[in-house]
Amino acid sequence: MKSYHFNGLFCTMHFGGLPYKTKQFFLVLIKLSIVVGAFYFIYKKLVENDNLDFSTFLQFLTENNVFSIKNLIFLLLLTFLNWFLEILKWKVLVNSIKNISIKNAMEQSLGALTASLFTPNRIGEYGAKAIYYSFEKRKPILLLNLIGNTMQMLVTISFGIIGLSILNSKYDLNIDYFKAFRFLIIVVIIILFTFLGLKQSKLKIRGFSIEKLKNFYRSISTKTKALGILLSMMRYLVFSFQFYCFLRFFGISVSYFNAMVVISSMYFLASIVPSIFIFDVVIKSSVAVYLFSIVGVNEFTTLSIVTLMWLFNFVLPSLFGSYYVLNFNLPNNHNQ
Repeated sequence: MKSYHFNGLFCTMHFGGLPYKTKQFFLVLIKLSIVVGAFYFIYKKLVENDNLDFSTFLQFLTENNVFSIKNLIFLLLLTFLNWFLEILKWKVLVNSIKNISIKNAMEQSLGALTASLFTPNRIGEYGAKAIYYSFEKRKPILLLNLIGNTMQMLVTISFGIIGLSILNSKYDLNIDYFKAFRFLIIVVIIILFTFLGLKQSKLKIRGFSIEKLKNFYRSISTKTKALGILLSMMRYLVFSFQFYCFLRFFGISVSYFNAMVVISSMYFLASIVPSIFIFDVVIKSSVAVYLFSIVGVNEFTTLSIVTLMWLFNFVLPSLFGSYYVLNFNLPNNHNQ
């Protein structure tokens, strides 16, 4: 029977029996490559964005006086709170297998963000977090990261379904619920057949059978899982409120409830639309432009807000994360 394996980015990174100086050289080279790659990706996305001309974008921000001192401080506080909640969630999850400090959780979360910024759908985050731990703990760390991301996705889907239902009732989006339900049934059937097929073939994910995966999830306390969901929900409310603040700062007169209906629908649709790395930004921007055009927000304003949300919640934290990447050292197997 075949056995399949999954390797996260950097998850199994080691240098065998190479001399110490050679190991250090390769480690420095990898760290520099990650930071340079992240900065190059940011530059390309800002300067060579076909959807949003960078110079026009800067002029638009100046004309609308978005960044008054008071506005800027408030937006930065929301960014800090957003990532503090994510860091706290990571600490809570990891504490189920090993106690770590907030400082450790911050280093791992921000460092992983930088390392994953230019990977498809940020898949590199899995391996980047795992590399902070000794080999025997890397499998559980991969699964904990998957659980954390799944919690955030469940919150996004829950708010999104409610938001999209309200949006459809108010603006009649002509959603064919029969087709939507049929699509959902097909997805569920595919998942069931896949699951049964994996179970029958005794598929292993880097040493984890399906049964072991289920047992690992069950081994996490209900309190930890409940706290993880709560922190995911709080984080969702923070970054969606930040989106609402940008709308207000751009002079869009809309109530918080009506804005949340569109924002939750946007995040929901953007998260479920299949995408690859090249088209991910285009798809998410297109979803935002379409939904906000329904409530009268022009395309350029929407694209500007989507870009600012990315700058505040991904680019800015990744700049701090680059410090942790450059100062990273491979863990001592006995200490981690």
